[in-house]
Amino acid sequence: MIRVLIERHIAESLESHYRDVARRILQSAVQAPGFISGESLHNLMDPNHCVIWSTWRSANDWQNWLESDQRKSMMQELGPLLDKEEKFTLLEHGG
Repeated sequence: MIRVLIERHIAESLESHYRDVARRILQSAVQAPGFISGESLHNLMDPNHCVIWSTWRSANDWQNWLESDQRKSMMQELGPLLDKEEKFTLLEHGG
């Protein structure tokens, strides 16, 4: 099992539109093979900085979703709402 941290910075005044699109992307991810859970969080000190925290069965499942036509299509709509590139961090339990 892995966790994926996605950081996004929303362009000024596009927050409400961003929330609608991001919600649809997360709802689509729920249907992706290997998806376990996910949530969207906003930085209290910077409301334009948001974080998506998701859990996947494997890095391969995440990669398949990341490269899927469905996600790419939705990112075409989301991308213009961001003022920086998405940043991904893949994490696993250490030990």
